[in-house]
Amino acid sequence: MISSTFFTGLLLASSASARPAKRGTGEIKCPVVLSGFVPADMTPTDFDSYATSPFNPDYIRGTEKFSEILQFPEIEASRFDNASTRAVEVTINDKSIFQKQNGFRRAGLQIQGDTNENSPGTQGVKTLHFSVKQDAERTLNLTHEYLNVWHESADYSANQFNFQSGTIIGKSGSDKDSFKVLNRQNTQVWSTPIDATAWQNFAITLDFVKKNDNSGGGQYQIGILKKPTGTSDVVNSGYQETGIEEGQIYGGIFLEDSADGCVSL
Repeated sequence: MISSTFFTGLLLASSASARPAKRGTGEIKCPVVLSGFVPADMTPTDFDSYATSPFNPDYIRGTEKFSEILQFPEIEASRFDNASTRAVEVTINDKSIFQKQNGFRRAGLQIQGDTNENSPGTQGVKTLHFSVKQDAERTLNLTHEYLNVWHESADYSANQFNFQSGTIIGKSGSDKDSFKVLNRQNTQVWSTPIDATAWQNFAITLDFVKKNDNSGGGQYQIGILKKPTGTSDVVNSGYQETGIEEGQIYGGIFLEDSADGCVSL
């Protein structure tokens, strides 16, 4: 298992500010602000209802419901999952067009409670945890640029950070086979090779008080946004091949309060 921890903003040391909760090989030491843990007994249709899904059932997706585009692979637990929770796979296909964004193929998860305005996830110091795993049957086409996890400002004008894979448009020499973190200015600040078989674990700490420019509120996006090629207008046009069947497996998704330097490991 590969574990990678990186931070945009203040580099923080871990400390115990809440009762530790053992989950898998990891231990949650800090108060959980937003939980994206998927209960092991959830059924696909549970993701289509506000009453039963840990995520917003309406965003982000095309015309297909989440029960049609999410998969539940039978694999080993990620770092912060245990017997009571499970991994979930976000998939995209030719129909994965959100609203009128015809250039993108997109599907993603937004944790319930993560509102666009005055979200608890945009106050103080917060750390987003997530683990990713590749699906050998639904591989990403890394000649394209992908956004996998990011935080988008409330007015949609900027992303405080992007966790990406594939070929970054306009950045010659970028390694398509790596995960990359780009800051608000779209400058790459960190990368690590994509492991084709193992879980990879990540934590991103955002300081909304002192470090960097994390202004603008907004929401965390977790899933797949596949950009087209051959255009400068990536939202509305460009080339996307037909017959798309791609996926990204996620586990152990949660946002914790990192006040006083608390980060779970």
